[in-house]
Amino acid sequence: MPAGVMVVEHCAIRVTTEDTMALRSFGKDPETNGDHCPTVWFDEDKQEFVFQGWKADEALQAQCLETGPIPDTEAVVRLPARMVQQIREACDAAESAPVR
Repeated sequence: MPAGVMVVEHCAIRVTTEDTMALRSFGKDPETNGDHCPTVWFDEDKQEFVFQGWKADEALQAQCLETGPIPDTEAVVRLPARMVQQIREACDAAESAPVR
């Protein structure tokens, strides 16, 4: 598939780039204006979930640090529970994706 082509499949959008990353978008927070909002993707090539969410505040980070350190290459983000449908659809896609 050519770079930048988007194909609608199973209520998701698959985006490919020159780096051959295949991201399937499962939606944005349904209660936001569609701009700067939490979003859920599944990277089919790397077999990874990708989440855009609100940055954790210091209090939440401190609570998370009780479990262990957060490396500089990782972040704690928040997603609203109302996004369970998008998260569930991404999980279903992950379960049915061929292992690479």
